[in-house]
Amino acid sequence: MAQLPEKMETTLFCEMGAEQRRVYAAALLRSRARVNELLQEKGLVGSRVEVLSAIIQLRQICCHPKLSLPEYPGESAKLELLMDVLPEMLHNGHRVLLFSQFTSMLALIRERLFRSGIPSLYLDGDTPAQERLELAERFNRGEEPVFLISLKAGGTGLNLTGADTVIHFDPWWNPTAEDQANDRAHRLGQDRPVQIIRLIALRSIEEAVVDMGRRKRRLFDRLITPGEALPQKLSREDVLRLFEK
Repeated sequence: MAQLPEKMETTLFCEMGAEQRRVYAAALLRSRARVNELLQEKGLVGSRVEVLSAIIQLRQICCHPKLSLPEYPGESAKLELLMDVLPEMLHNGHRVLLFSQFTSMLALIRERLFRSGIPSLYLDGDTPAQERLELAERFNRGEEPVFLISLKAGGTGLNLTGADTVIHFDPWWNPTAEDQANDRAHRLGQDRPVQIIRLIALRSIEEAVVDMGRRKRRLFDRLITPGEALPQKLSREDVLRLFEK
């Protein structure tokens, strides 16, 4: 039986700049108070939608405050980190799949790559099935060095062994969803080692999300899709822990 090449995993951390941190801290303060109030009034079952909305807002601010505040004039530490490491990867001949849960973040990354002279392909949930296959073939032929993919749309059904690097721009609490995305490149037919890179904002809900994914791996392994939903078996304490940083 053919053996898969080595898979190496790396986490890169970034510290939010002062302006981004101010936006995050204000949102965290509001969210923590609101979530506490909701849990007391309606319990976790009755407040799932509102709690999820608060979680998503904080995760978006970690990616780029523009996702939550379109008029935000500042930078995103994580986008700057990406632009620090990506050009060197491409210069060294690596070819990259970049996954995000947020299509709005992929749009910002795509714009930044364009301004930096880095060509890319793009796929999300609105991409027709035939076009998905055509994009995958184009990437595997070596037409462009970067493929931007929404995690929900690109986690299954694509053979992208033309890539040897997978970047997860934003973490989710279901490791299985990330594993499936990694398997687009790390699969039979791949003849190079594959590097998996996760970008994490320090002192943020992202660290709590990753920690939860590790602690509750057996629970999340049953939840194959990376859709935006709160797992049914999370406790009140689990939820509150997300709002500590």
